[in-house]
Amino acid sequence: MNAAASITPVSTLTCPECGHRQRETMPTDYCQYYYDCPGCGAVLKAKPGDCCVFCSYGDVPCPPVQCGGGTC
Repeated sequence: MNAAASITPVSTLTCPECGHRQRETMPTDYCQYYYDCPGCGAVLKAKPGDCCVFCSYGDVPCPPVQCGGGTC
């Protein structure tokens, strides 16, 4: 089995402003630095040291992190 087969492509983002939870499909070819909360409209951005909003606010880290920081 190759590494790409073990990647979880979906993460649930939780807004720190209003607590809204939204299940989203993560991009595999770029890091998503910003996300507009559909609950309150807050613009979330990756926390310092995190590569993307999924690593900062998601329940599953982004695909590059799941692959150990490299390409799967």
